[in-house]
Amino acid sequence: MKTFDEMIDGYGRFRSGDWKRQHERWEQLKEGQSPQVMVIACSDSRVDPAQIFDVDPGEIFVVRNVAALVPPFETTPGQHGVSAALEFAVQFLKVREVVVMGHGMCGGCQAALTQNLHGNRLGEGGFVAHWIDMLDDVREPIAAEKGTVGRDAERAMEMAAVKVSLANLRTFPCVQEKEADGSLRLRGAYFAISDGVLHLLDEKRGEFLPAS
Repeated sequence: MKTFDEMIDGYGRFRSGDWKRQHERWEQLKEGQSPQVMVIACSDSRVDPAQIFDVDPGEIFVVRNVAALVPPFETTPGQHGVSAALEFAVQFLKVREVVVMGHGMCGGCQAALTQNLHGNRLGEGGFVAHWIDMLDDVREPIAAEKGTVGRDAERAMEMAAVKVSLANLRTFPCVQEKEADGSLRLRGAYFAISDGVLHLLDEKRGEFLPAS
């Protein structure tokens, strides 16, 4: 794995390579951005949306956090990072689609399966534990059916987390309005690290199906 010094070497290759080859595009981007798609993904280093979807700079607006979670709409005081990014993307950039992309082997979802059931608390500050509390309501039925360890249970939680985030997205007034008038579409996706296959959520069937 690369150190930051090695990444600076990579920057040098970028400046002499892609920066020059795509200079016209970078000239356009300095005037602003107009992505059509927002992707909410996990911070996991193995699931870079730009790489998975093979997009150029300026083509997707990305927010990444632990387990690709979206909190529900609320107006209580605090720093609401995901909510601010969503508001910016929907109301100012006017993206046409918001994609929530979960993934296999997600550490946040694994922790959500076990943290309260076995008294596990992650991190001294409690930030991770409080964040994945958003999955409390889906933990019990998954644990009852599949247990709390093993890939079957983890995969079920990973996919359930995408559905939780989609439901929370629909609590935002700006999302409700734009989805109702057809100017915004919400989509769920799941990337399996083990085989590199992307699955898309069919919300009518409640199932994730391999992307064609």
